[in-house]
Amino acid sequence: MTMSEEVIGKLAKAVDEAARTSESLVMLTAENPEMTLDDAYTIQRASMERRKARGEEVIGMKMGLTSTAKMEQMGVHNPIYGHLTDAMVIGDGETIEFDAYCHPRVEPELAFIIKEDISGAVDARQALSAVEGVCAALEVIDSRYQDFKFTLIDVVADNASSTGFVLGPVVKPAADLDLGNLGMVMSINGEVVETGSSAAILEHPARSLAALITMLSERGEGLKAGQVVLAGAATKAVHLKPGDQVQLEVDSLGTVALGVS
Repeated sequence: MTMSEEVIGKLAKAVDEAARTSESLVMLTAENPEMTLDDAYTIQRASMERRKARGEEVIGMKMGLTSTAKMEQMGVHNPIYGHLTDAMVIGDGETIEFDAYCHPRVEPELAFIIKEDISGAVDARQALSAVEGVCAALEVIDSRYQDFKFTLIDVVADNASSTGFVLGPVVKPAADLDLGNLGMVMSINGEVVETGSSAAILEHPARSLAALITMLSERGEGLKAGQVVLAGAATKAVHLKPGDQVQLEVDSLGTVALGVS
């Protein structure tokens, strides 16, 4: 049994207000234990409608739980996804305010720029055929739940912790890259904090993109030309603090950076 529209609307307002004001809330499943993953995605979409009503535009999607080990740990068989809006865009090298977040963390990513509409159950090759280019990216994620306590269902309802992202200036065709094995090094204040490979992103970033398109098709949706897709983190997330200067260097794709004040 799915949740009523009234309850969906109430919970969508709760997560939207928490994200808008950076005020934490108790995890939704504490008071709604019957909530399903499908309910959570419906709440996520309802919260996006609230953002659109304020003038934000959905400009892409992000993938989460793209590590096979992490999926096994969480007891799920598919990654999760969230929506990206134009209000989440952070310019390369820009500084964000620490106090604007609840529990900010940063992840090293790759981003796909979509050149044509695509939908349906697709494989990695078909997914890549719709890609204009690939660039390095940083994602700032932020759970809005009190004491950092939540279930997977809560995370999905909270738009998969989507908060902000930075795209690198170098964009290359996927065919020009060893996309399945790009080295990635993330540094904070000049010290290396995480190293990884694009192979950690669902074993190949194109598989992550295909999984997203396929999951969206289950709701009659797809990706549109011009949208951005964050393929998923290549390493664990790192907590941010005021004064941090973050830089990610990706093989063949250069660097992307952000600061924290």
